[in-house]
Amino acid sequence: MQDEHDESVEYPIDGILDLHHFSPKDVKVLVPEYIEACLDRGITEIRIIHGKGIGNLRRTVHALLERNEQVVSFKLDSQSGSSWGATLVTLRRRP
Repeated sequence: MQDEHDESVEYPIDGILDLHHFSPKDVKVLVPEYIEACLDRGITEIRIIHGKGIGNLRRTVHALLERNEQVVSFKLDSQSGSSWGATLVTLRRRP
């Protein structure tokens, strides 16, 4: 995965993707790659932290999730106190 300085970095595949560590231009590639990496490890519940801001990154993430066939559902994380700064995603379990 790439960080905001276009250097390859090791990022933990643990079901939590914090987009604050990446450039917004990388999100369109990063989110689908992260979903695939999670599925490869059997992780089907993920949390994507996009922050609140003015909502552009949240809208981009949600558009990507809507188009991804591996996504069963997603919703804003209202339980953790992050309000609408994160999205919870349920992925399709691989056979």
